[in-house]
Amino acid sequence: MSKSDPGSGGQAAPDVFSACHPVVNMLYFSLVMAFAMFLMHPVCLAVSLAGALAYAIRLNGRKIMKTIFIFALPMLILTALINPAFNHEGATILRYLPSGNPLTLESVLYGAAAAAMLVAVVLWFACFNAVMTSDKFVYLFGRVIPALSLVLSMALRFVPRFRAQIMVVSAARRCVGRDVSNGSLLQRARHGVRILSVMVTWALENAIETADSMKARGYGLPGRTAFSIFRFDRRDFCLLAFILVCGAYIIGGAAAGGLYWRWFPTVRVLWGGALPVSLFAAHCALCALPVIFNLAEDRKWKTLRMPTESKT
Repeated sequence: MSKSDPGSGGQAAPDVFSACHPVVNMLYFSLVMAFAMFLMHPVCLAVSLAGALAYAIRLNGRKIMKTIFIFALPMLILTALINPAFNHEGATILRYLPSGNPLTLESVLYGAAAAAMLVAVVLWFACFNAVMTSDKFVYLFGRVIPALSLVLSMALRFVPRFRAQIMVVSAARRCVGRDVSNGSLLQRARHGVRILSVMVTWALENAIETADSMKARGYGLPGRTAFSIFRFDRRDFCLLAFILVCGAYIIGGAAAGGLYWRWFPTVRVLWGGALPVSLFAAHCALCALPVIFNLAEDRKWKTLRMPTESKT
C-alpha cells in the first residue's frame, strides 16, 4: 500500500492521529474544545483558531478553504459586528451610534474575541466529526450508555449517508429531466417535493433494515460481546500522557490566574511573566499536536522509503 504525498494536488494527507485509540481522540477534542470556549485570553484564542484551521486543512486538504471563506469568514465578521451594536459596555467611547448608544473599544474587541472563539469551536467540531467515527462512539460508550451511544453513532452516520443518497437520486432524476434545475418554478418545486418524498421513504426503509439487522445480531441481549479493532499501545500511552499533562497544567495555571484577562470596563490582559508564557507554550503544543504528530509520521515514512527507492 502506498502513501500519498501530503502536498500533492490539494488533497487531504493521510491522518495518523485519527488512527490512535478512541480514548486519546476523545480526550484531546474534549480539552481543546473546552479551552476554545472558556479561555478568552487573546493569545489562547489565536492559538486555538490557528490549530483548528491547520488540522482542518490537514484532514480535508486545501478544499476546506472554500468552506471557510463561504461560511466561517462571514460568520466571523457578522459576530464581530453584531456585538458592538448590542453591547455598549466599556469606558473607551469611540463614537455615538445614530440611536444614541455609545460604540466602545471594549465592545469591539470583545466582539472580535467572541467571533474567533465561535469559529475555532466550529472548526474543532468539524475535525472532531471527521476523526470520531461511529464505531469509536460505540466502543467508548456502548457499555456505559448503550442507547445514547447508538443514537449518537446513527445520527453521525446518517447525515453523510443521507447527503450521498440525495445526490444519487438527484443525478438519476436529472438524467430524465426531472431534477430541481429543470422546468418552470412550479415544476422545480414539484421535482423537489418528489425527491424529498423518495428520501423520506429511503430513510424509513433503511431504519427498518437496520433494526432487523441489529435484532438478528442479538443487540441488547445480556452477555453479548462486541468485536473491537482498537488496541491501546505504547504510542497511545505517550500521547495520552502528554495530553493529560498539558491539559492539567493549563487548567491549573488558569485557576492560578496565569491567563487573567478583563474586557470590561477597560481591557486588561496579562501578557508577560514565566507562568503566562509557559501556559501559552503548553496550549500551543496541545493545539498543534495532531499536525506535529502527522508531520513526524510523514517524515518517518519518507525516511523509511528512501532506501527502497534508491535500490530501485
